Amino acid sequence: MNQYIIKRNNIKIRGNGTQTLLFAPGFGCDQSVWHSVAKAFEEDYKIILFDYVGSGNSDLQAYDLNRYGTLNGYAQDVLDVCSALDLKDTILIGHSVGSMIGMLASLKHPEYFSDLIMLGPSPCYLNDPPHYYGGFEKEQLTGLIDMMEKNYIGWTTLFAGTLMNNTDRPEIKKELEDRFCSTDPIIARQFAEATFFTDNRKDLPNVTVPSLILQCSDDIIAPSVVGEYLHQHLPSSTLIKMEATGHCPHMSHPEETVQLIDRYLNKALHMERQTDRGDLM
Repeated sequence: MNQYIIKRNNIKIRGNGTQTLLFAPGFGCDQSVWHSVAKAFEEDYKIILFDYVGSGNSDLQAYDLNRYGTLNGYAQDVLDVCSALDLKDTILIGHSVGSMIGMLASLKHPEYFSDLIMLGPSPCYLNDPPHYYGGFEKEQLTGLIDMMEKNYIGWTTLFAGTLMNNTDRPEIKKELEDRFCSTDPIIARQFAEATFFTDNRKDLPNVTVPSLILQCSDDIIAPSVVGEYLHQHLPSSTLIKMEATGHCPHMSHPEETVQLIDRYLNKALHMERQTDRGDLM
């Protein structure tokens, strides 16, 4: 194991299984957001949690403005984690932009991954009429970025509320606010720009790893049409529309999230075993 990467990305390894689940956080979050979901799989899987450089308890000294100016820098973090732990055929579970980061990593090294599970993914947040609706006009996203610079605390409250879109779970909104506040504002702003102004639509047809898209209800950040677009353009993809509302089902609705992931994993592993038996015949 590469001890430098383990320390740099604050890698934690848990669980009892042989099949690996690698959890990739979304924008502004660290590995702790996966607590409820990851814990449910510890009995049957090996669980790997990590922080991107610049988030959580990662090594802030390793943050580089050039490397993390695009999502490719974060995708390299994922690849570094896979390489450091010598992973193969890993199931990556990503939230929001973590899904796209995992997808980009799979394009560079598909051998590291057997499946991608995406919670609230979006390949492009900007509207591009008449054929694509991402949910936001450029002026809206520019205003959001400007607010981060002028009033970071106010931005954390506004953005956490937008993510949750769930007024009966104020404690989850507070959790998100605290995580955003614990991130260096300069790093958070650069990550926001890399996230919200990226366009990965052209990459979708090149993905070779099977994927599950979990689309939330009433998700302001990644509307239903975005999930449908991904399903249409991602080869070997499965789309499931959740009852969970908002953009963070792993935090607000962990039971449904676990149930749907477990169902997909059981089906995927069953098909894998069938294929293995077929190869022996």
